[in-house]
Amino acid sequence: MRKQKQVWAILLAVLFGLIFPVEAREPIKTLLITGQNNHNWPVSHVVLKQILENSGLFEVDLAISPEKGKDMAGFVLDFKPYQLVVLDYNGDPWPEETRNGFLAYAERGGGIVVYHAADNAFPDWPEYNRICALGGWENRDEHAGPYVYWKDGQLTRDDSPGVGGSHGRQHLYVLNGRDMSHPIMAGLPEKWLHGQDELYDRMRGPGNIKALLYTAYSDPETGGSGREEPLIFTVDYGRARIFHTMLGHAGETVEESPAMQCTGFQVTLLRGAEWAATGQVTQEVPDDFPTAERSTARKGYR
Repeated sequence: MRKQKQVWAILLAVLFGLIFPVEAREPIKTLLITGQNNHNWPVSHVVLKQILENSGLFEVDLAISPEKGKDMAGFVLDFKPYQLVVLDYNGDPWPEETRNGFLAYAERGGGIVVYHAADNAFPDWPEYNRICALGGWENRDEHAGPYVYWKDGQLTRDDSPGVGGSHGRQHLYVLNGRDMSHPIMAGLPEKWLHGQDELYDRMRGPGNIKALLYTAYSDPETGGSGREEPLIFTVDYGRARIFHTMLGHAGETVEESPAMQCTGFQVTLLRGAEWAATGQVTQEVPDDFPTAERSTARKGYR
């Protein structure tokens, strides 16, 4: 009798699925802005697009700027069609229309991903720096805002003078979870070993971090700051949902880019991007996610 009930339940489930098929979810319309960077943007934007689209969750359009020093007047972007904007840009100022459109998009509650060196951009644009919360290089110093780092179980704001932005030599390092209650973090380990990458340190800015997700220790033995540095976090900026990852330095080629090939980088990027676009995370944590002792890689970005 019990087996018959199970058979009937399966048949009804199949029949219900045929009559009321579940609609496939529309991919998240995404705008990836690139074209100028002190990093290898011809590699990074290709890899970012592959990671996002290979997940099946995102449909990515590219906005590639003119070359550095060329006329930027025609680089006018329409943000209205998009649920997500991914920033892979560090270069000449955008036209005023694009700047205003980007801020309007953020104020409407748009989703934004700040990726790696995008937090170096536009040191003289206060609202952009609030969207990033922390930035570096481009002559940043104490006038850009305090250093922000993890100390004694909390975020510390340090107003001492000094340069904004540095990193030691590339190496593998452990990410340390902080706010494990955030949807992006659900199911992720508290510690995992990241592939060979830069470890940004001495970052400065408004410091309006909303949820600190992962930090890492910047070891002086690798040329680091000796501080526990915030590397993955969300940003408190009005209605916008902003995910900021400092990981993912692009390699020389798409095929040889260990920081971006790290499974941990790809999974946290995808989870952060989905959360920024929708406010939730539907992805399961994969079995090949790194552990505290072992880094893993997806060289095909899927």
